[in-house]
Amino acid sequence: MRSATLKEIKIRNMTVFPAACLKLSPQLNLIAGENGAGKSHLLKLAYSITAASASIGVKQPNEAPTKAALSKAIADKLMGVFRPDTLGRLATRRRGRERCDIAVSYADKNLDMAFNFAYQSKNEVNISNLPKIYIPKTPVFFPTRELLTIYPNFASVYESHYLEFEETWYDTCLLLGALMARGPKEQRIKTLLSPLEESMGGSIVLEKSGRFYLKIPGEGNMEMPLVAEGLRKLGMVARLIATGALLDQGYLFWDEPETNLNPKLIKETAKTILHLCSSGIQVFVATHSLFLMREMDILLRSDEFEKVKPRFFGLHRTENGYVIEQGGDVDSIGQIDALEAELSQSDRYLELGAQK
Repeated sequence: MRSATLKEIKIRNMTVFPAACLKLSPQLNLIAGENGAGKSHLLKLAYSITAASASIGVKQPNEAPTKAALSKAIADKLMGVFRPDTLGRLATRRRGRERCDIAVSYADKNLDMAFNFAYQSKNEVNISNLPKIYIPKTPVFFPTRELLTIYPNFASVYESHYLEFEETWYDTCLLLGALMARGPKEQRIKTLLSPLEESMGGSIVLEKSGRFYLKIPGEGNMEMPLVAEGLRKLGMVARLIATGALLDQGYLFWDEPETNLNPKLIKETAKTILHLCSSGIQVFVATHSLFLMREMDILLRSDEFEKVKPRFFGLHRTENGYVIEQGGDVDSIGQIDALEAELSQSDRYLELGAQK
């Protein structure tokens, strides 16, 4: 497969961002900011573009891109993922400018594309740079909550009813239900699954009933709702490694993986993310957890993950919207208020101990 790694995303006049240019790592991309800063918007935008192209490229690998097909795919995916009343709601209306412009570059220049849509647009995208080929790998998006417990019948109900759930939930449920990978990849899958299954105390199985279980050696199957939520999140990763969705080249977009996790499981999650990066997956994480960022920083300095190249993005409020500071380490993204609050609490706690 040609290299479909995302290299750069240029944004002008989208939601809270008047202008931004994200220079991406082929391995780990970590976006930090306070609530409402647009972390999820960046994650969903990158996912929507990738998923729209892959929705055609995976099914029709030899299909030559057309403006009509790609325009519809991008518009539909943006509407399904962001859930605005109209597409134009994603464009920030500013004096003298009522259009949102997006340009995306890949390691393979044949995948480069650009498009725009107007503030008045209901559901129309204009392709200004048509790629020569479509993306051949379906991306994965993990929302803030796990999906193994809602999986039974969710996809079929979503297809036949109007539900106020972001389309990422539906997309991920489809991937969770895919068949297990077999053949030459099995040994690599076992290698990646081993530490995850050790953390979970078992393996994830999908029974004929359509329900997921945690299969515990010597104890049988445990219903997924009885498993701790943090372990269910690791279970989603394990399942998608087993199906091949998170194997070799590919993408993982994970929105606040630390949600509802205790510190021990956050450490396991951080290690899992870096293992995926090492195996060839391009990972995008949105977070406001200082603990997760510190754990990433510690692991990245270890011999095990020294070859993983990270890219950090800090979102900062200005009078005209949010701007992005970026670089190769945590220190390069400026002061994030949400992170500083955690540091301040640690300092206050240490001061109390010193006073005793």
